[in-house]
Amino acid sequence: MKINIKRFSSENPNSNSIEQFDVKHNNTILESLQEIKNRQDHTLSFRCGCKTGVCGSCAIRVNGVEKLACKTHLNEGDLIEPIKNSEVIKDLVVDLSHEEKFLKNTQAFLHKNSEEIINSNDEKQIDRQSNCILCQNCFSSCPVYEVNKEFLGPYALTRALRYVDDKKEADKGSIIASIQDNGVWDCTLCGNCTLVCPQFIDPKTDIMNLRMKSVQNGYEDKSLQAFGGFDNSFDTGFDPSGGFNPNGF
Repeated sequence: MKINIKRFSSENPNSNSIEQFDVKHNNTILESLQEIKNRQDHTLSFRCGCKTGVCGSCAIRVNGVEKLACKTHLNEGDLIEPIKNSEVIKDLVVDLSHEEKFLKNTQAFLHKNSEEIINSNDEKQIDRQSNCILCQNCFSSCPVYEVNKEFLGPYALTRALRYVDDKKEADKGSIIASIQDNGVWDCTLCGNCTLVCPQFIDPKTDIMNLRMKSVQNGYEDKSLQAFGGFDNSFDTGFDPSGGFNPNGF
């Protein structure tokens, strides 16, 4: 079975090319990459960790779609590339220094413990967002980064919602304030992030929820600016929750 891999080295920018290798059948892409590195080309560079789809370190693009190499089976002629919106260091390894930056900017952490009594059902509200493995698939698939490198992005905003919804957090206002600029209002709601998440998280819906919570906390609904503001005298059919209501209500 043949696999095509995009090769690149920051030390030698002219080395950008696509190389083809023959590998065993019925392998995952990660197993094929390891086979190539061990038996054919020891210079091939890629990241991997748990090999069970939990650590997120083996994120790549397969035929233009973000996947985890350890959870994706190889098909004949697949093209393997590094994830987008990150500087490529070598082959499939990219610079992930943005990860810590965006998480810090959203202040997505516990600021102040609430005195409210928490029960087990309350924890279920944040279970889905807590499952984010920071694989960067959503970051790679997001078109906003092509025009705004400071956009907080899907995984950071999902993490923000996780703490906004956490009843142990007594200072939700600080988190909501941190996501107004280059945050929830910059998202196009295209849904690419939701489609490629290996944990079945829905960042698009998370961002829509954060928009609603922002408005409830007194922030301007900037999504209305694209429609020239909101005028109660004229029903445009626009739904402030993030979609378009053709019925006008």
